[in-house]
Amino acid sequence: MSTSNPRIPNLKAPPGACDTHMHFYDEAVPPAAGTPMPGNYTLPMYRALQKRLGLARVVVVQPNAYRDDNRVTMDAVRALGAAAKAVVVVRTGVTDAELDRLTRAGAVAQRFFNLRNGTVPLTELDEIMARVHPFGWHANIQLDGRDLPQYEGQIKRLPGRFVIDHVGKFLEPVPPDHDAFKSLLRLVDTGRCWVKLSAAYETSKRGAPHYEDVGELAKALVKAAPERMLWASNWPHPQEPRDAMPDDADLLDILLEWAPDDAVRRKILADNPAELYGF
Repeated sequence: MSTSNPRIPNLKAPPGACDTHMHFYDEAVPPAAGTPMPGNYTLPMYRALQKRLGLARVVVVQPNAYRDDNRVTMDAVRALGAAAKAVVVVRTGVTDAELDRLTRAGAVAQRFFNLRNGTVPLTELDEIMARVHPFGWHANIQLDGRDLPQYEGQIKRLPGRFVIDHVGKFLEPVPPDHDAFKSLLRLVDTGRCWVKLSAAYETSKRGAPHYEDVGELAKALVKAAPERMLWASNWPHPQEPRDAMPDDADLLDILLEWAPDDAVRRKILADNPAELYGF
C-alpha cells in the first residue's frame, strides 16, 4: 500500500459502521516495564483511517503496554465523543468511585488478556467481573483459542454478555471440527457470546490476502450467529513488523468473503456493535 495514496476499500461501509478493536499509543506516556511499545499512534492518524474506511464509531481497547493506566485510552474516547466507547483494564482493588468515573467516561468492558505478559489473566475473571458487572460492563477476552475447552465452563458462568477476540485467536489454526472450535461454538450458542472477526493476520498460516484457515472459522461463526459477530481493524497492528503491515482496506474487504450477504455485513459492521456497546 502506498502511504501517499492509500487504497479505498471495495466494501462500502454502512451508516454507523464500527471498528470494535483498536489501540492508541502516546510516546509521551511511557509503557509499563517489559511491555512492547509499537510507536506513536495518535488521534489524527486514526481519524484519517476512519475516513478512508468509512467508519463512524469505534471501541478503543486498552493496550497491554499501559497495563491498568487507562489515561491514553480514555483521553482518546473523550476527544472522539459519543461515537467512541472503551474497553479498559482494572485490577481487583479498584474502587467503586473509579468504576463509576470510567463508566461515565465511556468504559463498557474489562479486558482479560490470557496470553504471555498479559495484565489481567482469566484467573481473575470471576473476581473482577463480580465488581464491574453491576456497572454494566461485559468481559472482553483474548486467549489462545486452543485453551477454550479448559475455560469454557468458567466463561459460561459469567453474568451477562462476553466477547471473544480475533476469531478465537487460535495460535495454531484449527479446522472447524476441532474440539476447541466446537467449544467456541458452544459459547456462541449461549446467546451471550459475541466474537470479533479480526486480526486474521496474527494467526493464519495461509497468510494474506485471504487467510483461508482463519477464514474457514470466521465463515462458520457468521453462519452460526450473524447477529453477534463484530468487525475490527486491530489498528495499529502492534505485533506486526513495520515493514509487513496489513492494509486496513484489505481487512475490511475480507468481510466480502466471510459474510457475502449485504444485510449480514450491515449487522456485523453497524447493528451488532450498536446493540452491544450502546451506541
